[in-house]
Amino acid sequence: MEMEGVQVVDHPLLRRDLTLLRDESTSHGQFRHILSGASSYLAYEALRYVRTRPVDVQTPLELASGVALDETVVVVPILRAGLGMVDGFIRFLPEARVGHLGMYRDEATHEPVDYYSNLPKGLNEALVVVVDPMLATGGSASSAISHLKRAGAKRLLMVCLVAAPEGVRALRESHPDVQIVTAVVDRELDGNAYIRPGLGDAGDRTYGTL
Repeated sequence: MEMEGVQVVDHPLLRRDLTLLRDESTSHGQFRHILSGASSYLAYEALRYVRTRPVDVQTPLELASGVALDETVVVVPILRAGLGMVDGFIRFLPEARVGHLGMYRDEATHEPVDYYSNLPKGLNEALVVVVDPMLATGGSASSAISHLKRAGAKRLLMVCLVAAPEGVRALRESHPDVQIVTAVVDRELDGNAYIRPGLGDAGDRTYGTL
């Protein structure tokens, strides 16, 4: 499914990992390990958006032209499930800073409720990458990005493993400047605002709290 402002990362190893994550027989230990690996494929593609500047380096033989990163990268997981995606980013970029936003979904209203925020300084000069395995209604993602913009962030990406069309539309409507990077856009949300076919509750499956 093609949607404006959405990059679907198509890689056979990522499709394999997504299949394993969907499988209800996958244990929480396996789920956590596979989620970290799948996140690294998404991170590799998402970090294409980081700005670079030209530099010259001296090789053993001559001067060569290359690039260096020209901005700080801040990875912001939406707690708690988003924590499972952080290692996939810092595996490529150990110097990345990590902020944290705590939100949970009110099961009656399906609306996000904020409960925690701890962000590094300098968001206005950084590429800020918000990570959460699931983009369902888009409420938590939209709220998180609004929070980050109020804190000074200007360049943001949303990276998720599985997205619902409804969540993509909601996020694009509230923040049309934010690119979405995902492994798949699933069919729909059900009456309880769960993604179908989805993979269940990513936080519970990551931490074994089913």
